[in-house]
Amino acid sequence: VQLQASGGGLVQPGDSLTLSCTASLRTFSISAVGWFRQAPGKEREFVAGINWSGTNLYYVDSVTGRFTISRDNTKNTVFLQMNSLKPEDTAVYFCAAAEYLGRVGSNTKFTYWGQGTLVTVSS
Repeated sequence: VQLQASGGGLVQPGDSLTLSCTASLRTFSISAVGWFRQAPGKEREFVAGINWSGTNLYYVDSVTGRFTISRDNTKNTVFLQMNSLKPEDTAVYFCAAAEYLGRVGSNTKFTYWGQGTLVTVSS
């Protein structure tokens, strides 16, 4: 199983960026997917999650209203639209998946993990 995150880059505060996570997981359409981030010297943080159907979403408080997670099961891809980016959003972002049909929340356990993509927000 491979999960590949892409779309990172260097942006200025207030800019937008969209990350993509593409999975080779055959059961992607019945899998929950989460976006995580880890900044230098900080612990990994669960940023956003989406259930298998896209009907249940989770966001950490610090990104609520600025980030939007969505998915396209026909393309085995989950997106993270990030608006109004702040310097504190700077981190390596990576995605994870789990074959799970329940609600996604802060305690959801993910099985498959991918490589990250670096997002740097700086003026």
